[in-house]
Amino acid sequence: MLEFNQWFFVLLANFLVLLFVLNAILFKPLAKIFKERETATAGALDEAKSLTVKKEDAIAKMNAELMSAKNKAKETFNSLREVGVTKQKEMLSKAEAEAVEMIEKARKELQAEAEKARAALRADIEKFSEEIVSKLVKV
Repeated sequence: MLEFNQWFFVLLANFLVLLFVLNAILFKPLAKIFKERETATAGALDEAKSLTVKKEDAIAKMNAELMSAKNKAKETFNSLREVGVTKQKEMLSKAEAEAVEMIEKARKELQAEAEKARAALRADIEKFSEEIVSKLVKV
């Protein structure tokens, strides 16, 4: 049972003194530490968010530069390819013209040689026919 006697006031005074002392020694410093911790955590989160935004911006910028470089490389490749195709066609047409020229030259040489051979054979035919006639006549 609760009695209001002299000890009640002593215990009440003791409780109040202990409450003030603990408040000054324990509760206020802990509250201050918790507040500092919360401030530091909030600051770190804000910094992390800003770094994340910077990272995303940097990635977007890098992707844009990469796409630009890819497009430039593709354009360069296409232009060099066109130059190569043009040069290849040029070389092929030149080689074809040289081949046609060589074939014509060879045909002319063959015709000249054939004419020489025919002329030589005609001369030989006449000699052979004269020899044959002379041998037939002698027999």
